[in-house]
Amino acid sequence: MRNISDLIEQYLKQILAVSQGGAVEIQRSDLAEKFSCVPSQINYVIGTRFTIEKGYYVESKRGGGGYIRIQRVDLPNLEAVQRHIQITVGEQIDQSAAEGLIYQLEEARYLSPREAHLLKAAMSRDVLQLKLPARDELRARLLRAMLVALLAK
Repeated sequence: MRNISDLIEQYLKQILAVSQGGAVEIQRSDLAEKFSCVPSQINYVIGTRFTIEKGYYVESKRGGGGYIRIQRVDLPNLEAVQRHIQITVGEQIDQSAAEGLIYQLEEARYLSPREAHLLKAAMSRDVLQLKLPARDELRARLLRAMLVALLAK
């Protein structure tokens, strides 16, 4: 059985898919009530599953009439993808951010599931057994080089 975080993520992705402009505004309390959970569970899902590395921009306004706005960051063409990679990867990248970027590229069908799996394996801290920040710097160089090669196909 799927956990509550998975269900909330799936629900938000479904309403994003049918929304105009790839954006949705939700009330944290309404969503918590719908899923019979605490608002902090909604915060957790949004904070971990809807990150910029995974292709989402989140804006939050707290307070009485507060809302959460989730905007899908589209990658319409290869040039936009390459720009996004350069911005996201930078000079160093941690494992979580690397996996988020790989996930986004797979979701947008720029990478096959097999390619994404191989990239994630190569980005693992278990494979890159160096001390920080050298590990994150090496991961960034590897990820950039591998993505350039894969996207040039």
